Amino acid sequence: MRRRLVPAALLLPFALLLTACGGNSAAETSTGGRTDGKGSLTLDVGDQKGGSEAVLRAAGELENLDYKIKWSTFTSGPPLLEAINAQAVDIGGVGNTPPVFAAGAGSKITVVAAWHGTSKGDALLVPNGSKLTGPEQLKGRSVAVAQGSSAHYQLVASLAKAGLKLSDVKVEYLQPADALAAFTSGKVDAWAVWDPYTSQILQAKQGRILTTGEGVTNGLSFQVAAPSALKDRNKAGAIKDYLGRLRRAQDWVHSHPEAWAKVWAKDTGLPYEVALASVKRTNASRVPVAVDKPLIASEQQIADTFTGLKLIPRKVTFGDFVDTEFNGGLPPSTSAPRASRELLDRR
Repeated sequence: MRRRLVPAALLLPFALLLTACGGNSAAETSTGGRTDGKGSLTLDVGDQKGGSEAVLRAAGELENLDYKIKWSTFTSGPPLLEAINAQAVDIGGVGNTPPVFAAGAGSKITVVAAWHGTSKGDALLVPNGSKLTGPEQLKGRSVAVAQGSSAHYQLVASLAKAGLKLSDVKVEYLQPADALAAFTSGKVDAWAVWDPYTSQILQAKQGRILTTGEGVTNGLSFQVAAPSALKDRNKAGAIKDYLGRLRRAQDWVHSHPEAWAKVWAKDTGLPYEVALASVKRTNASRVPVAVDKPLIASEQQIADTFTGLKLIPRKVTFGDFVDTEFNGGLPPSTSAPRASRELLDRR
C-alpha cells in the first residue's frame, strides 16, 4: 500500500511557521536557545520554524561564533518586521513583499542582504476537478490570498499578465490556515500561495497549478536589520559575520537537498515527501545577490503596485530602506522577468 500523507489540516500548525511571506499573523513568544558563542555580544535574530537557525545548524555554521545568538520565532514576515521596528530584534529574514508594507507604514527597517530564487513555488492553485485552464478564466471567480504577502503580489501580477485587474476577481483575504480549509472544501475557486503549501497540495493530490510566479515576480527574499543595530559597531560586525554564514549555509543546501529536507521535515513536522518537493522546487534555487539598483527598482514596482491599489497608504521610496554596505563581492541581482509596467498599470 502507498504511504498516505498526513491530512493537510494536520500540517497547519507547522506549515504556518515556515514562511516570511505571510500576512498579519501574530508573533510567537518563544525565544529558543542561545548558541555556544564566545564573548559578551548577543545578536537578537528573528526566525521562523525551519528557517535560519535550522539551516545554519544543519550546515555546521553555528560553530566557532565570537558572539551569542538569541533566536525569536515568528509566524511570518510582518510581525518579525514589527519586532525589528521596535528594536526587539536586530535582524531577520522575510520575503519580497513584507518590507514594502513595513516601509509604507514608516517602520524603521533596513534591507541588508538579498537572495534570488525561482518563483515556481509561488502558485495559483485550483482543485483537481476545476474546469479552469488559465488565469484569464479567473474573472468573476473567488481567489483566496493572504493580504500583504508575496502571493498577494503574485496574484496581482499574474492577473495583469492575463489582461485582468484585481477587481475582476472576488478576493478572499485569508491566512493560510483558513485559505487551505476554504480551498479543500470548495469554498473558493483558486488559492494564491507559496511553498511549502504548493508542495503540500500537490503531494496530497488535492489540487493542481493554474500558473506560477515564474516570469511575473522577482523571486527575492531578504535579511532585514534594525537601523539601531547597524549603528552599533560591534553588532554591525556580528551582522556581517552572520550574513556570511547564511550564504555558506545556502551553498550547503544546494549540494545537500535531501539532507536539508530531512532536517526541515524533522524541525517542522512536515512529511519528508512534502519537504523534499519544496526544497527541490524552491529552497535549493536561492543564491545570494547584491542589494543594487535593479533590485531596488524591482521592489519599487511592488510598492507602486500596492500604492496604486490603495493597499499602502502613501508613496514608498524603497531605496530609502536599503544598505549596500554588506554586498561584498556578490554578483548583481538578477531578478526574474516580471509583468511589464504597462500590464500592471491596467489595474
